[in-house]
Amino acid sequence: MDLKADLTLDAKGLSCPMPLLKTKQFINKIKEGEVLEVLGTDPGSKNDLPGWCTRAGHEFLGAKDESGFFRFFIRRGK
Repeated sequence: MDLKADLTLDAKGLSCPMPLLKTKQFINKIKEGEVLEVLGTDPGSKNDLPGWCTRAGHEFLGAKDESGFFRFFIRRGK
């Protein structure tokens, strides 16, 4: 997965529900159609972020397992 993010949120070390709450704040810092990259270590985010994207009207583009953390990509909807 080779996506270019318009903004990166470093949520590594944060536990549920903080990665999701921070993502909700940061998504408003980018424009519709732009991509937010979220870096995190909380395994719960693998379920939380895609579900939230569906409910909030954003597009979950995928997740990538890195060494010791996860990389999530979200395209902002309306």
